[in-house]
Amino acid sequence: MSKSLLYLSHKDVRACAVSPREAREAVLRAFRDHAAGRNRSLPKSALALGPGHAFQAMTAASEAQAIATVKWVASAPSLAGSTVPSVSALICVSDYATGAPLAILDGDEITLIRTAAMSAAAASLLAPPEARMIGFVGCGLQAHAHLAAFHDLHPGLTHALMLSRSRNSAERLAEAAAARGLASEIVDDADALLARADLVISMVPAAPGLRPFLDASRMKPAAFAAAVDTGRSWLPEALPAFDHLVTDSLAQSQAPYDVEGQPVTSVRFGHDLAALSQTPLADAGTKRSLFCFRGFALADLALAHLVLEKARAAGIGTSLPR
Repeated sequence: MSKSLLYLSHKDVRACAVSPREAREAVLRAFRDHAAGRNRSLPKSALALGPGHAFQAMTAASEAQAIATVKWVASAPSLAGSTVPSVSALICVSDYATGAPLAILDGDEITLIRTAAMSAAAASLLAPPEARMIGFVGCGLQAHAHLAAFHDLHPGLTHALMLSRSRNSAERLAEAAAARGLASEIVDDADALLARADLVISMVPAAPGLRPFLDASRMKPAAFAAAVDTGRSWLPEALPAFDHLVTDSLAQSQAPYDVEGQPVTSVRFGHDLAALSQTPLADAGTKRSLFCFRGFALADLALAHLVLEKARAAGIGTSLPR
């Protein structure tokens, strides 16, 4: 039995300074390993208690990285003015061969990084290569992570559009985009944003009374959308306007999800990242593509492994007795 555990706090994980490129490449490598049979994962197990309120477990093991992980995620609706995050997570890491516990990592920062890395990994396989304008529907923390991830993937971006129910959040994201040299514009018309953007990131949180409002048919003929919100903000009847519908794992999800958290009946996913990481689509970047995902445990494992390796190399973290 191991005599200690390495604990990495939120601050420790941030100190590891995972770059957007490192995160994206780690995710793509995990999906290539999955296609080659070098890792395994269980579909997400969720205990849903209400809109935006759930507890989830995500389990994976990788022969390639020699670790196994489980991420415990809790989500709850945010109250107005609350400083309590709506999503909280921890990741437990064990040795692949012996099962010995190795580390416990704060999962919030890893979740933030891996989610943006997932979107960027999908975009690297599906998005127009000469994208110039990105649109954000929702401007919270994930929007900032996606801004960093997509600016790294598409350094030629010149414009950013922000649509948010919170003017302050939109202004903060606009400032962050401007600091990267992008011309920023806060908009209040979803159709106009979809018509102008080459890349669209939807991050609308679940909330009582939410109604879908994004119309896929309004998008450019060649455009990419990442539905970080699992699809709840998109009109189900318009989803057939996408030429390609892609998810992280077809074994886990068959279709985008509606505002009630149920799979839509208007479309089904045709591809997943494991397959596309091996055999990209011949017309990638020339069609309307949607990447919609619930979150795949192997992506969390990939980022946990990367963070753990960087922490060990830099002497970051706290050793805890067992």
